[in-house]
Amino acid sequence: MNIIISNANNQPIYEQIYVQIKTLIISGKLNEGDLLPSIRNLAKDLRISVITTKRAYDELEKEGYIYSVAGKGSYVAARNTEIIREANLKEIEEHIKTICQLAAECNLNTNDIIEMVKIISEEE
Repeated sequence: MNIIISNANNQPIYEQIYVQIKTLIISGKLNEGDLLPSIRNLAKDLRISVITTKRAYDELEKEGYIYSVAGKGSYVAARNTEIIREANLKEIEEHIKTICQLAAECNLNTNDIIEMVKIISEEE
């Protein structure tokens, strides 16, 4: 597992770890039952505090992405696609709110935004 920590990133380090592991799980690069590095080993590899790594794992566990077994480690949990879908929809809604705020500042209306989305979608 390749986690990259950036000091230039405005996100806290635990959040960078959380986001990267979550992305690996959602994308299927980490599968159900896969063993994650121990909190201590990951902290050592990244040269960060064990507390920081533990916080990232705690967040992942709280959100249902991983589960821990005492004395054995942390594993990727079974993916509940509906929960993941809802989380992604919530994130999309937050981005749309930001887009709407920026659009209002630029005097763009909904049709302008829709046209931009269509153009970008066609490019991909």
